[in-house]
Amino acid sequence: MSIELPKPLAAYYAAENQKDIDGMLACFAADAGVRDEGEDRRGRAEIREWMEETTRKYGVTVDPRKISGEADKPVVAALVTGNFPGSPVTLRYRFTLAGGAITHLEIDA
Repeated sequence: MSIELPKPLAAYYAAENQKDIDGMLACFAADAGVRDEGEDRRGRAEIREWMEETTRKYGVTVDPRKISGEADKPVVAALVTGNFPGSPVTLRYRFTLAGGAITHLEIDA
């Protein structure tokens, strides 16, 4: 399924599916935050660490299926496939966008 995503989200998912850490990180503001698996990461160094860890551990591919929410606070429902129990699973990616970049991302089921 193909949906139209804001530019930073389209770039983020394309890079994630290519396991391109630098490409994924480029979509985030310098002081961005991420909440995933009950942990918070802040700033590019911590977000890079999270990306490297989850890419190595889970090797996911993400297929965005639906977008809702507001322009600056989109919520993407995506089918996530990888090396984890229950794969594939639909996860919600709750973004905050500002200045053409991702300023916050929270991932939950």
